[in-house]
Amino acid sequence: MARRLEGGRLVIATHNEGKRREVAELLQPYGMEVIAAGALGLPVPEETEESFLGNARIKALAAARATGLPALADDSGFSVAALGGDPGVRTADWAELPGGGRDYAMAMAKVAALAQAFADRHAWFSCALVLAWPDGHSEGFLGEVHGSWIHPPRGERGFGYDPMFVPEGGTESFGEMEPAAKHAISHRARAFALLRAACLEG
Repeated sequence: MARRLEGGRLVIATHNEGKRREVAELLQPYGMEVIAAGALGLPVPEETEESFLGNARIKALAAARATGLPALADDSGFSVAALGGDPGVRTADWAELPGGGRDYAMAMAKVAALAQAFADRHAWFSCALVLAWPDGHSEGFLGEVHGSWIHPPRGERGFGYDPMFVPEGGTESFGEMEPAAKHAISHRARAFALLRAACLEG
């Protein structure tokens, strides 16, 4: 039986504003007071695991123990079949700039340059959500959405690799879709649906 999350303050263990906004919107109906780790000045823990769930657990536990509050962490990434699943758990690393900061246009161009020689356009987004408590207990949930990669990227909405991904059965990229339409089918929404059933409505 999963542990239920009661109302109150919840730390979203991210320094990524796009992720914070999407998770906060998903939590809005449950009366949570959401605080971002970045706003609290918490350091970014080193992500040493080779899975999305492992890295999300590191971030959630670090934030919960630092604040004494329940914490929700997201670890997500973009995978391309022709690249053996890369960038995968290294999705953010592919966008890193030598002097600091991230350039996702550069990262998307790199993906396209490496994958364009292959006929297989299959790609997918994965999202792991881990909810952790200060006592070390955690619950983890994984969601995925499959589709195809495109280049050049399309759209100004979303964040990260959204403009180069078209979900199965769709014609618009995640970068072109209205936020509500993306939220209805995204990897993050699918992971959140599992979390909601187990920890918020169970």
